[in-house]
Parts: sequence; structure tokens; C-alpha cells
Amino acid sequence: MLEVKIRDVVFSSPVIAASGTFGYGNEVQNFVELDKIGCIITKSITIEPRVGNLSPRIHESKSGMINAIGLANIGVDDFCDKKLPELSKINTNFMISVAGSRLSDYIDVIKQIESSNGAHVGYEINISCPNVKEGGAEFGVDKDVTYKLTSKIRELTDKLLVVKLSPNVTCIEEIALAAESAKADAISAVNTFLGISINYKTGKILLSNKFGGVSGPAIKPLALAKIHKIYNNIKIPVIGMGGISCYKDIVEFMRLGSTMVQVGTLNYRDPKLISNFYDQLKNFLKNNNINSISDLVGKYYEN
Repeated sequence: MLEVKIRDVVFSSPVIAASGTFGYGNEVQNFVELDKIGCIITKSITIEPRVGNLSPRIHESKSGMINAIGLANIGVDDFCDKKLPELSKINTNFMISVAGSRLSDYIDVIKQIESSNGAHVGYEINISCPNVKEGGAEFGVDKDVTYKLTSKIRELTDKLLVVKLSPNVTCIEEIALAAESAKADAISAVNTFLGISINYKTGKILLSNKFGGVSGPAIKPLALAKIHKIYNNIKIPVIGMGGISCYKDIVEFMRLGSTMVQVGTLNYRDPKLISNFYDQLKNFLKNNNINSISDLVGKYYEN
């Protein structure tokens, strides 16, 4: 009923824990029902360790948050040695998020992980981070660069290849088409919107990096519009995200074109909430005589 298949990989649920919001992924296994989550995506892994941006780097906003964490992670060497063996034991699928400042960074990270024999089902290629000073978003705003990067990575792995897109572009569907043409298996969208926050009294900008990524319920209508545009222009699956906080939001994302969804900001409030969606979605399908969650994909009606 809730199973979803992308290429040859079966997911027990359409719900994914978004990159970074569950740490690396194995930290939550003792208090979250992982078998009720379709997949976990790790923090973004880079070639060298990153401490990220200076504090303050998270600010709670109305209906969400702004973060400028800056891809803090332990680097690919320690990830393969210390994290990958533990992640390979968890009771659900997991994908590895990969980021870099140069094309060679992505290639080197993928090569090293591929040689480590992990149980991951695929990679999410982060070309869309708005809160690092170099790299990330640079790849996600140019369709030719996206094509080149995706093509190079496709040559290195047979595992699922998911390209994560930024909403901070003029025409997101062009970027999605470039990734599809380069043999990506799916598109995940959208990453955070660029934002800033300031103290009205002192005039002090609240994040050390000045700008950060806005997430949470406030961005949901914007994310839905981007998802719908992508869905109507490509043939590969779309993994939608942006402000999901209840099962009804998931149904909306799927009706507008998402094959699967990612939940992020909600995990900071309570990481156990994401596993509740499993039973809630099953009840919704039963109560509405829908046989499979996949039957909802693209089922919308215009006035």
C-alpha cells in the first residue's frame, strides 16, 4: 500500500528523512521506528572535514527556521571508516548526500564511498546549498554545469542518483531537465530558499553568515509550485520537500507530482513525528479506497 519503487529500489514508505536533519542517520535508531520511514539521507559529505559556519548559524523564524550551518561534516575518510559501517546496519534504506566546491570534489567523494562497500541504495547530489561561501549553489544555477556534473557521477556508480535542486533559480525545470538528460534517476526539490534575519532594535544581522536557508511550513506553497513545474517537464520521479508537517501535506505534494517526499525541519521539533506518517497515510488510503500511495501521484484537478 505504501511501497514505492524507484528503478530497482523498493522503499517501504514514500517518506524520507531529509539530509542533515537526522544527523548522519544512525543516531536516531534507538528512539525512532525506522521501519516506518522509507529512507534516511545522511548529512552532506565533503572531501575534507568541515566545521561549517561560525555561530550563530540557526535562527527560528515564524513558521520555520533559517539555517547557515555550512555543510559541517567529518569528511569522507572518517565517514567511510566510522559512519558507513554503522549506517549499513540500520533498519531502513539510506542514501548518502554528497557536496563539494569543485567537480573533482564530488568525483573523489563518490569514488571513495564506492570502494567502501556500504549498504546505501544511492546518492543525493547536493548542488543547491545556499549557505556556503563557495560551491553548492554555483552548480545548481547552471543547466550545463548540472549536466556535466551529473554525467560524470553517473559514470562512477550504478546506485540511485538523485540530484537535489535549489529553488533560487529563474527556471528550475531547465535544471531538472539537464539532470534527467545526464541520466539522473530522480530529482529532489526543493532545498531552502535564500533568506536573512535582523534584530529590529539593534540592527544586527542574526546569522554569522548573513544569509541562510529558509525552511519550514512558510515555504510550502512556494515548494509545491516548483515541484509541479518540474513534474510537468520531466519523466523521472520527483522527490518533493518544503514545509511538510502533517500527512495531509504529503498527500498534497504527491498530488502535484511527487513520487516520494522528504521531511526536514519537523525533525528538529521531534524526530519521532516522521514515523507517525506511516500509519496516518495507510489510514488515509483505506478511508478513501485508494489501493496504493503511488495512485496519488499527479492526481490533481484544475478549476
